Amino acid sequence: MIRTLYVDEHGQSQTGAENLLAQWRASNSGYLWLDLTSEGKEQLPAERKLLLELGCHTLAVEDAQRDRHPPKLEEFDDQTFVLYRGIASFDSDLNWKSQSISFFVSERLLITYHPLPASSVDQLMAGNAATHLQRCPAQLALRIMHTSAGIYLNGLLAYEEKLSDLEDAIHDHGSDDLMKQLMQYRSRLVKLRRVFNYHQNITEELRAADEVVAFDVEGVDLDHTINDLHDRFERLASLTSMFYDICGDLIDGYLAITSHQLNNTMRVLTVITAIFVPLGFLAGLYGMNFEYIPELHFKGGYFILLAVMISIALGLLTWFRKLKWL
Repeated sequence: MIRTLYVDEHGQSQTGAENLLAQWRASNSGYLWLDLTSEGKEQLPAERKLLLELGCHTLAVEDAQRDRHPPKLEEFDDQTFVLYRGIASFDSDLNWKSQSISFFVSERLLITYHPLPASSVDQLMAGNAATHLQRCPAQLALRIMHTSAGIYLNGLLAYEEKLSDLEDAIHDHGSDDLMKQLMQYRSRLVKLRRVFNYHQNITEELRAADEVVAFDVEGVDLDHTINDLHDRFERLASLTSMFYDICGDLIDGYLAITSHQLNNTMRVLTVITAIFVPLGFLAGLYGMNFEYIPELHFKGGYFILLAVMISIALGLLTWFRKLKWL
């Protein structure tokens, strides 16, 4: 599916489909945003042909059409290629589905290519994309990434509340189900942190480079926008790291509490065993089937032995209490 946004030299904007591409070519002025959502493997050759016709580099198109590829930034003669990890869906439980969004940024043209609908692209297409495109295509590309980062940030802040509730639940009534939930969160946070680190590297390249082809626009200062985007990804990376550490601390705390409870249980069982060892010895001694046991026919021997056993048990209980084992 092709969607286009065309801003002419007078600042007038139009939205449409492939028809605006011909109008943009004919005008030799203005800016065009072409958003291309892949329609499946059958359409890949046709999409590849269109991208090549629009001046996209062969290697960049190959990277854009791969199923999985880490985010990166690459410069060509008259175009900058940015492979970005965008969002197909994201919620406060850190259930997320990402997708690669490819940005082909040139002086008058921005192409976004992705396999699934993208939340950030849809928001800009339905919002104030024309305002950003009027400045330059690079500004709009940065704004799409900024909007995507905002969706991530809102999801993480909503997750922070759930993590706080989970922390209280662990302290009040920890369970294996809560532990399983924490392990799932931790795994998802690792993946998110990896994505944000990739994006930090992209913005660091944009900040460090003296001249990036499509982002070095005469009369347009993009430094503030790039710095703002970098700060947002830096915050996302630090938040995911902090939440990962909190999950780890909660897991370690729960394991420590469980281990302490197990130690207490084993201590009680050990005390019970220690008390019954001498009692079992005496019961076994006088339960042997020998005819000549000195105390066997002793009058009141049963009661005496019973009293001795009770005294031993009470004595051991008192001793263990003094040792604070009970």
